[in-house]
Amino acid sequence: MRVLLPILLGAAAATGFAPLELLPLTLLAFAWWLKLVHDAPTLRRALASGWLFGLGHFTINNNWIQHAFDFQDRMPPVLGYGAVVGLALYLAVYPMLAAGLAWRLASQRAVGASGGIGAPFVLVAGAAWIATEYLRATMFTGYAWNPLGTAWLAWPGIAHAARFVGTYALSGLLVVSAGALVLLYARRWAVPAGVAATLTLCVALDAARPPLVAVTSANTPRVRVVQPNTAQQIEVTSEHARGVLRTLAALSGRPGPAPRLVVWPEGSVDPYVEDGYPPEWYYRGSSLATRSTVARALGPRDTALIGGTALNFDSRGELASAGNSVFAIDASARIGGRYDKAHLVPYGEYLPMRPLLGPLGLSRLVAGDVDFRPGPGPATIDVPGFGRIGLQICYEIIFSGQVVDRAHRPALLFNPSNDAWFGDWGPPQHLAQARMRAIEEGLPIVRATPDGISAIIAADGRILAHVPRHVAGAVEMPVPPAYPPTIFARAGNWMALAAALLLLGLALVARRR
Repeated sequence: MRVLLPILLGAAAATGFAPLELLPLTLLAFAWWLKLVHDAPTLRRALASGWLFGLGHFTINNNWIQHAFDFQDRMPPVLGYGAVVGLALYLAVYPMLAAGLAWRLASQRAVGASGGIGAPFVLVAGAAWIATEYLRATMFTGYAWNPLGTAWLAWPGIAHAARFVGTYALSGLLVVSAGALVLLYARRWAVPAGVAATLTLCVALDAARPPLVAVTSANTPRVRVVQPNTAQQIEVTSEHARGVLRTLAALSGRPGPAPRLVVWPEGSVDPYVEDGYPPEWYYRGSSLATRSTVARALGPRDTALIGGTALNFDSRGELASAGNSVFAIDASARIGGRYDKAHLVPYGEYLPMRPLLGPLGLSRLVAGDVDFRPGPGPATIDVPGFGRIGLQICYEIIFSGQVVDRAHRPALLFNPSNDAWFGDWGPPQHLAQARMRAIEEGLPIVRATPDGISAIIAADGRILAHVPRHVAGAVEMPVPPAYPPTIFARAGNWMALAAALLLLGLALVARRR
C-alpha cells in the first residue's frame, strides 16, 4: 500500500480535469496525499510519495498521447502506452519536488517531532506546488498541459480569479483548499476559515465583474469558424488534400454586408500556398490555384486565416526546414501575413538530438523527414476591418502568460489546432486550457480544429458557440468584445510568484504563532 496508495490517489486527482470534471474527488485525493507526505518518517519516503503520486496523476492525465501513435507508420502503435508512462516518469519529478520541499520546510517529522498536519505544512505545500508547476511549464521547453488550476473551471466563480493571479496561483489555492479539508477534520480552523474567505472573495469579485457589452449592427465584423470533420491520415494523398480544401471552402458560407474573418484549422491546407518554391514542390496544385480556391469563398471585405505549411530552403535550393504556419488570405488571393508556430512539440514537430535518436529508429509522430523551425514567438497579424489578431497554434495555447504579444495587444486570439489524434480526453482538455487563457488575458479566443472541438470563447471563458466533435459544420457570430488588459495580462506570472511568497509568509507567521 505504501507504493500503490499514492499512485491511486494521483490517478484519482486527475479526474478533476475535463472531460470528467470531478473536482471534489480531486480535492479529496490531494487531501489524503498531503497527509501521506506530512506523515512520512523520512525525506526519502516523502519524495517517493510525491513521485508515485505524480506517476499515477500524469499517466491518467496524458492518456490521450497514446492515440497519436495510431496515426503514423514508422513505429509500432503499442509504443504509445510506453510513451504515456515514460512521460509520466519524468513529469512525476515535479510533484516529488513539491512533496520534498513541503516535508523539509514544514513537516513536524523533519525535526523529529510528532503531531498532526498543521497550517504551516499546508501553506508551504501550496507554495511548493506553484513553484514546481511553473518549472514543469518551462524546463526543457516546458510541458504545461493541465496545470492544476484548470480544474477550477468546474466552479467558474473561482476560475475567473485567474484574471488577477493566473492559473498557477489557482493551482496553489487548490492544494491549500485540499489541505484545509485535513485541518478541518482535525478541528484546526484558521486555514479552513482563510480558504473559505478566499473562495468567497473570488465569487464576489466574479459577481462584480463588469459585463461584456457587445454593440452589434449589420456591419459589425463577424468571425466564422469552420470544422470540416476530417480524420487524421497516416499518408495524405493529393486527392484527399483537394477534397479537404473543397470541404473547407464549401463550409465557409456566403459573404454578407459585414466583413468576415473565416478561420480554418491547423494544417488544413496541404498544397503549398506561397509562391517561389522550386516547381517540383507544387505536385498537389499550384499555389495560386490553392489561394484562389480560398478566395472564392470570401467576400470583398473578408479575410481567411488558414493553417498550412511553409518551406524554408538553403542557399543551394535544398529544403532546410518547414514552418507550421497560418496565412492570411484576402479576396484577391493575396497573402496578407504569415505566422509561424514558435513553441514546437518535441518528437511531434521536431526530433530532439536527431543525430543520436535517428539511428536508433525513433522518428517524429508527424509525417516528414524535415524538422519544423520555430517562429519568433507570440505575434499579431493586422487584418483590415479587424485590427490586430493574435495567433497561437495548437499546443502553444496551453502556456499561461506566454500567448500574447504584450507590445501589440490583439483584439482576438486565434488558436487553430489539430486535435484529431488526441483521443477522447485530449480535445476537451485542450479547449479547457484555451478557456483559461481567455480568462487570464481578458481576450476572446476562437478555435478551429479538423474534427472538434471548434469553438468561439468569450473573454470571460464562456463558450459562446461550438461545433461538436466528429461533426462537419461552422459557427458564425459577431466578433466578441475584449476586456481591457487584466491584472494578469499586465503582470503575467509575477502574480504566481507573489501568491507563492504570500503563502510562504503566512506559513512563517503560522509557525511562529
